[in-house]
Amino acid sequence: MKTDKNILVAFLLNLGFSIFEVLGGILTNSVAIISDALHDFIDAFSIGLSYFLEKKSKKKPDYKYTYGYIRYSVLGALLTTTFLLVGSIIVIISAVGRLIHPVEIKYNGMIIISVIGIIVNFIAAMQTREGDSLNQKSVNLHMLEDVLGWVIVFIGSILMKFTDITYIDSIMSIIIAIYILIHAIKNLKSVLDLFLVKTPKNINIDELKKELLKVKNVSDIHHIHIWSMDGVNNYATIHAVVNTLDFEKVKKDLKEELEEHGIVHSTIEIEAKDSKCDEKNCKVKNIKSTTHHHH
Repeated sequence: MKTDKNILVAFLLNLGFSIFEVLGGILTNSVAIISDALHDFIDAFSIGLSYFLEKKSKKKPDYKYTYGYIRYSVLGALLTTTFLLVGSIIVIISAVGRLIHPVEIKYNGMIIISVIGIIVNFIAAMQTREGDSLNQKSVNLHMLEDVLGWVIVFIGSILMKFTDITYIDSIMSIIIAIYILIHAIKNLKSVLDLFLVKTPKNINIDELKKELLKVKNVSDIHHIHIWSMDGVNNYATIHAVVNTLDFEKVKKDLKEELEEHGIVHSTIEIEAKDSKCDEKNCKVKNIKSTTHHHH
């Protein structure tokens, strides 16, 4: 349960810190700090959510969720990403407002807060480094972004101290927010791919089919369906036409081949050479090869 503990530590660090930041932002009058605070607070909230959902996603399959609870972890990533999108839009709006009506900013306070920010977030980022679920990855990404955000605030506050140009603050917060926005959209896309049961990026069905047809006694492979539960674990169902009665051996060979392609769970339907596959959509059309050759 290493992942869970890491996420919990990160959650507590972030939550405590975002409260400290809001106060700091108000005292120093800096929208960049408040925008980071908002970011950190949403992070803390989403990490808490991830923690809860990650725990749930580890539950074993039962009759209610026959595939297990893996997708709960993806749900965590979806919600987190949505909050980030909303958060960064709010930040951009408030920063633009500041550009129009500039305010007095206390730079020294900003420098101190940003140094603390770099340290705290760096520790949190180190805490969440291991782990390979999509959820954990998105949590770690947030942490690294937080470190980066504070480095920007630190540089900016030093620049402002020496040049006295206050709109640097608003520009910084807009840059941070746009950066978060772009990442959030990318994350959202990979989460939606999972929900839309898209074939996983690392699997080429043509290649896979070629490999499977090389298996001894397999004369045809059709009805291939491949999807992923969480971006890590891939599942497949296939129909195989075989010309032997030793089904078990063929099945074992096919499963081994599938496992080499990162498919952890496969269901294989074996058909004899002369049986007709009665599934209407038996041949799933490959988008690339739509040209039919009639002999």
